[in-house]
Amino acid sequence: QVQLVESGGGLVQAGGSLRLSCAASGLSFSHYAMAWFLQAPGKERAFVAAISRSGGTTNYADSVKGRFTISRDNAKNTVDLQMNSLEPEDTAVYYCAGRLTSYSRTYNQRDEYNYWGQGTQVTVSS
Repeated sequence: QVQLVESGGGLVQAGGSLRLSCAASGLSFSHYAMAWFLQAPGKERAFVAAISRSGGTTNYADSVKGRFTISRDNAKNTVDLQMNSLEPEDTAVYYCAGRLTSYSRTYNQRDEYNYWGQGTQVTVSS
């Protein structure tokens, strides 16, 4: 079965960096568009960044543009999220998501993804 496993979360001071990684198994990874979402306490899960099957197209939420970078390695079945200049407002559980697609495009909506990881906590202290 499809499994997505996130890692790399933790506690960091404001202005610091973290790199999240998502390892995928049980799927033909290069046929899947991937994304990262976050969920802060008491809030709905929100889009962070997305990447197309080949990695040639990326898309970001306005709040993270210029600070976060999504990338993927189809040989290793991984998708990463490099987070720089972290702010306390970035504190949340971060989820990796994937969907099978025939198209080389990104998807930004939560309900467009049918596979999810268990999440990894990111806490940014001020």
